Amino acid sequence: MSEPWPSDAILYQPYEAEQILLPENASCLAVKTYLKMCNLPYDVRACANAEFMSPGGRMTKLPVLKAGAFVLAEFEPIVNFTEQKNEAIGKWMDEDEKAEMRSYVCLTENIFTMAELYISFMLKPVYDEVTAPRNGCVFPWPLNQIQNFSKRRQARKLLKVYQWTDMTIDDVIEKVYKCCENLQLKLEETSGDYFYGDKPCELDAIVFGHLFSVLTVKLPNMALAQVVKKFDLHHEDIRTLSERKLNSTKSHSNKIQCQRFSDLLCRGTERRVRNLYWQCYCYHYVDALRQAVDYL
Repeated sequence: MSEPWPSDAILYQPYEAEQILLPENASCLAVKTYLKMCNLPYDVRACANAEFMSPGGRMTKLPVLKAGAFVLAEFEPIVNFTEQKNEAIGKWMDEDEKAEMRSYVCLTENIFTMAELYISFMLKPVYDEVTAPRNGCVFPWPLNQIQNFSKRRQARKLLKVYQWTDMTIDDVIEKVYKCCENLQLKLEETSGDYFYGDKPCELDAIVFGHLFSVLTVKLPNMALAQVVKKFDLHHEDIRTLSERKLNSTKSHSNKIQCQRFSDLLCRGTERRVRNLYWQCYCYHYVDALRQAVDYL
């Protein structure tokens, strides 16, 4: 990996306006923030099947980064890739600081991602009104139903592995509260604007990604946002930072593409688009269909 960072790197993610879910949005935003902090060039492409392009991952499997001959997914593998390219923003940190910082990154990612998955898939009002409609919006019937069944099953399986399925919403809120409390204590220790002084690191990127998503994504249950607002984690400056760091012509063009995609589904070309999606995505759901039949 001695080659320089490729100029044509592409970051794939679901459609922001119609499709992306809360935990996926947080993960994608954290990666985009980190790459922007590193001043690395990349293009964002929204596509309906971004999840199925992923080589795998521990949690959301998103976003997917194609950098030259390499394809990676999720925050940690992408950060490790930039470090091997000598492009990481934390090169100035000593080994003790890096070890401590990575423990905070692991804590933040695990707690917030699990809490976001719990809110999205375990709370019926959120699942019925937000998660299921958004997750299945790009697929024709009955593939949207199969996709929702498969996605919810995977989420519950992951939550069970981390022993979150038996929790109540109050237990989830308590875990998020303690995580925010630890982050605030760490932020109070520093004399600069970031967690480790005057320079940002990956902890700043992943905290920003999760906080911005939790505070701005509207859900029937806003318990996570209410907890985050209790702490002084710069949440009042999150929108300003987002506009400065992430707004670009590329992201604007992606929003236009999302709107055009939505318009296509609502107009007279709906039948052609649905037939095309049936042909393109049907093979992805053979296994899910078998599981659904076995389940029933």
